[in-house]
Amino acid sequence: MEKFQTIISSAVPLPIEEIDTDQIIPARFLKATTREGFGDNLFRDWRYHPDNSPKEDFILNNSIYSGKILVAGKNFGCGSSREHAAWAIYDYGFRVVVSSFFADIFRGNSLNNGLLPVQVSAEFLHDVFTAIEQDTNAEFKVDLEEQTITILSTGASSSFEIDPYKKMCLLNGYDDIDYLASLSDEIKAFEKQQVAW
Repeated sequence: MEKFQTIISSAVPLPIEEIDTDQIIPARFLKATTREGFGDNLFRDWRYHPDNSPKEDFILNNSIYSGKILVAGKNFGCGSSREHAAWAIYDYGFRVVVSSFFADIFRGNSLNNGLLPVQVSAEFLHDVFTAIEQDTNAEFKVDLEEQTITILSTGASSSFEIDPYKKMCLLNGYDDIDYLASLSDEIKAFEKQQVAW
């Protein structure tokens, strides 16, 4: 995985609650086993008509919105446990999802795939949406090291929680296998010590 760097970016607002994983990536697109290409079908049924023409009123089809941050309503990622939902969001180009609540399995899948779920209070989420409404190019700073998200236009900031192990993995670009590999010297030393006994 890529190392997670501090992100300063504009954001794409999706003020809808209870967005489930089937809306994020419909089940009919789950045939591939690699992570690439799922971004093409992110929110497929919301982005496109049955004839594959774009729906002009959907936010991802509006060129005035862009950025590495997706801002969504409460209970984002509920529904089935498909890991492909995190793959699709990451493959599309987002590196952060901001919401006031995430489904637990989606949160875990995101952290395992380099996507940072930033959970904030409902009040701060409202402030984020307001900042975007006032300026579609409004920028936000997401600092994983400090565990903060800041609305740069106002200076308002909120902290967020993250599992220390997952934080370390994101900062170093590790998945679980990479983490074990990083300990290879210590593992070898331990094995030699066991043989000596």
